[in-house]
Amino acid sequence: MSMRIRTSALTALTVAALAAGTVATAPAAGAAPKAAAPKFLSASELPPHPTSSWTAGPVTEGFPEGLGFCVSTEGVPSYDYRHREFRTDLDTGAVQLTVVTSTAALAKALAKHYDDLIRTCADRIEEADPDVQAEGRDYGSLPVEEGARVRGLHTETSWGASDIALLSVGQDGRTVTVVQWGQMGDFGDAPVAAFKKTTTTAVKKLY
Repeated sequence: MSMRIRTSALTALTVAALAAGTVATAPAAGAAPKAAAPKFLSASELPPHPTSSWTAGPVTEGFPEGLGFCVSTEGVPSYDYRHREFRTDLDTGAVQLTVVTSTAALAKALAKHYDDLIRTCADRIEEADPDVQAEGRDYGSLPVEEGARVRGLHTETSWGASDIALLSVGQDGRTVTVVQWGQMGDFGDAPVAAFKKTTTTAVKKLY
């Protein structure tokens, strides 16, 4: 994943995500009709890193594996998924996902589904692996387009590996975007204010 969780912890997170697919009921709908593709964040719009610049990868079709520990496609229809990954020269990474549905109502339901998965992710992680402790935090909603919410997730293994992630879900019309930032550390290392700005930009920039 983008925030480089150690191998053992990552395995537990992936298992938790697969199990999470049966928790929420996704709207029954097929792929959305083709329309203008949503735009993505640029590297300069990520929270600034104190010692390394961000590099943006290409916009790629499909669902990013880097989101699989908390957010997945399990139980969700075959929507139009696209993503972009970002990295620094150090142990910090990010990813943005966009999902185009067929109606704004379906997008609203999907945004809630993803936010619920993120909100409950810490509990699922601990249930999947007793060697990992996890804590989630709610950093509140943002008044952008149809709305966005920012949350944090800290994981620590029994051998001392500590990772922090910030995740957000936002909606503009019939499109949902998920942004994740992560690195080694804890909640004290999370650039919450800057990530909120990044999330606001991500939602506004979609169209």
